[in-house]
Amino acid sequence: MLPLPTLIMQANAHISRGQRGYTLFLLVLVFTSSHIDRQIVGILAQPIKDAFDVTDTQLGLLSGVMFAIFYATLGMPMAMWADRGNRRNIITLSVALWSAMTALCGAAQAFWQMLIARVGVGVGEAGSNPPSHSIIADLYPPESRGTAMAIFATGVNLGIMLGYLIGGWVNEWLDWRWAFAVAGLPGLAIAAIVRFTLTEPPRGYSEPHKTVLQPPPFFEVARTMWSSSIIRHTVAGGTLSAFAGYAVVAWVPTFFIRLHELGSGEVGTILALQVGLLGGLGTFAGGWLADRLAVRSEGYRAWVVTGAAVIYAPFAWVAFTAENTALAIAAFSVPAAIGGVYIGCGFAIIQNQIAPQMRSVTAAINLFILNIIGLGLGPVTVGAISDAMQTTHGVSSLGIGLCVMACVMLWSGVHYGVAGVLLHRLKIHRQASSV
Repeated sequence: MLPLPTLIMQANAHISRGQRGYTLFLLVLVFTSSHIDRQIVGILAQPIKDAFDVTDTQLGLLSGVMFAIFYATLGMPMAMWADRGNRRNIITLSVALWSAMTALCGAAQAFWQMLIARVGVGVGEAGSNPPSHSIIADLYPPESRGTAMAIFATGVNLGIMLGYLIGGWVNEWLDWRWAFAVAGLPGLAIAAIVRFTLTEPPRGYSEPHKTVLQPPPFFEVARTMWSSSIIRHTVAGGTLSAFAGYAVVAWVPTFFIRLHELGSGEVGTILALQVGLLGGLGTFAGGWLADRLAVRSEGYRAWVVTGAAVIYAPFAWVAFTAENTALAIAAFSVPAAIGGVYIGCGFAIIQNQIAPQMRSVTAAINLFILNIIGLGLGPVTVGAISDAMQTTHGVSSLGIGLCVMACVMLWSGVHYGVAGVLLHRLKIHRQASSV
């Protein structure tokens, strides 16, 4: 446990630019691995459905609730450990566990066995994000933290891209079981690289004041978060964005396979370019733009997300209702490119509003809410809507569920808009107080 207070910087402590960049690169690699293993179910949903003869609602459970409950719940005790223990070792253990459990998904002989394996993936992934957020916040000062978090967030897009490519083509070349093995096993090598090459920064390294207090109890962190209206609206906006985003990522491959009769390899390639390449560029650009505009007003850190949500919704609606395949694919390029803007911006807003000794637990609480509601309920909600509408709308029922998510994304933009106003007012108040 840290002494009270802890001196952050010793006389000879120094983190080079290269070391800082390498650490961020490794954390992006870890985040990428987690999203390969998390999202590969999306591109493999149809063959899994055929193999086990399950409903869309059950598929939604597989990619949502069963994963999210354990991932989100265990994230909080793991985060408390991370605020007190060795963050590198926690990440190493987590990567090794989720990678092994992903490979085991391919060995499932019944649907319930796959559910258990997916629970194992969720347990493993619970330990990586909170310590990663904490390390990044220690490495980068507030004025560049949005860009750093956005770079980290591109791991979502890179992971989805590789998951779609691996899942789509390995399924066609071999079968869906081999796809899980190919996706999971390389993570064991990543775990070893992290363990033997990542060096933790001192806690609070990038803060103006070089001391940090002992980590407070869990409920004190929760009360601190709740007392901030900025954090409340940012968490609400991020949760709604995740609700829509995770649902779309989980179901859009099946949407194109069912409604537009494309092969899994073809769909995997198209979506890898859209969600992976364009989405990665969009996620980074959102954080970079937010940092640049924040010089004028801190509110832009949130308003950038509001703008993305307003643009996202109409293009998503066209993508999920168009009968022409080329038009649907072209329209989906826009939501694919900007759907992850909220991740880096939201993470940075929250980390900027919280003290260093609370960062891992704060990230875990945020991720708990975001993932229980977003990841847990988003995919299963679309599946339930699809099942409910199938009698009257046939295969088009899946598109109806996805259109609902476009409306949810607009709702998220409202919360970010309010958070932006509050951030703007807070900066003005601080400037007035310093005069």
